Amino acid sequence: MAAPTPAPTPPHPALPAAPLRFFASDNAAGAHPAVLEALNRANEGHALAYGSDPTTRAAEEDFRALFDADVEVVFAYGGSGANVLALACMLRPAEAVVCTSASHIAVDETGAPERILGAKLIDLPSPDAKMTPEMLASVMPLRESIHHAEPGVVSLTQVTELGTLYEPAEVRALCDAAHAAGLAVHMDGARIANATAALGGTRAALRAMTTEAGVDVLTFGGTKAGGVFGEAVVFCSRDPRFTSRARRVHKQVGQLHSKTRFIAAQYRALLADDLFIDLGRRANAAAARLHGTVADLATLRLGAPPRANSLYPTIAQPTRRLLQDWTFFWDWDPARDQARWMTAWDVTAEDVDAFAAGVRAALR
Repeated sequence: MAAPTPAPTPPHPALPAAPLRFFASDNAAGAHPAVLEALNRANEGHALAYGSDPTTRAAEEDFRALFDADVEVVFAYGGSGANVLALACMLRPAEAVVCTSASHIAVDETGAPERILGAKLIDLPSPDAKMTPEMLASVMPLRESIHHAEPGVVSLTQVTELGTLYEPAEVRALCDAAHAAGLAVHMDGARIANATAALGGTRAALRAMTTEAGVDVLTFGGTKAGGVFGEAVVFCSRDPRFTSRARRVHKQVGQLHSKTRFIAAQYRALLADDLFIDLGRRANAAAARLHGTVADLATLRLGAPPRANSLYPTIAQPTRRLLQDWTFFWDWDPARDQARWMTAWDVTAEDVDAFAAGVRAALR
């Protein structure tokens, strides 16, 4: 369905006042005040372009401290571009990316990896949107024929598009299997803040599922965690296979921002005192509160509480449209009457309770 107009919809006579913040996506939220303050500071005076500025250099050091490792970082405009940049540095000619059919690169990036990289995606069905070593093993026979693109990179989405999480041990097992077969591992961490918050809420938790698990290149999302724009691509091991051409590939795929300091400044704010983890925790807590408030409504079929910041209720028409007109959220699988509710870092308890009250009123 079409996205709503920016103006708030008037109250529906059958429903209470709509919440101030809606539940369509964490992309709908504004920026955290600390990020805006950082942007203002970065706006003072002149600085050299293309990352040759003090703010970008400081942000790179912030990432090295975050991972306690000599990682290399480049900044991109957005999530799809960051994923394309990461994969462009990892793939060799005639190689393919192995992912699940629900991965973001397969279903939500308008075919960008295929068009821009000329690389095939081998997208495997998965009931929980997660890759396993057994799934990877199933495509390895493709390497035996010159008539098939050769699996070269495994790409994981963390948190997945179904709201599921890879545990550190699962990432480690998949990395071990991939590396043993000569494949590299990319993690699409657009919601890495939510994953980190859910898996322990510490820097150690982040490292356990990324650098320590064997991930080679990580797309580190900031926009959904309180940023304005821009993502980071983290080369976890400085492996020269991936980093030797990264700076030129950065430019070639259109992701080198001339005023890089404005992306880097946001990450300086988000990484300071682990703000990004706190904001991921807030979004996750709002989803948990929403689940706890409406889970007794059996027709929603919500199942277990969410581990991150999304829920997938079943709401038949015309009730679903009524609610979407009241306060917008997206359809997920219309054929199954399934929608998606997603919470952002700034969703309050009052927003959740107002939304829950509207859901209850609509389902009466």
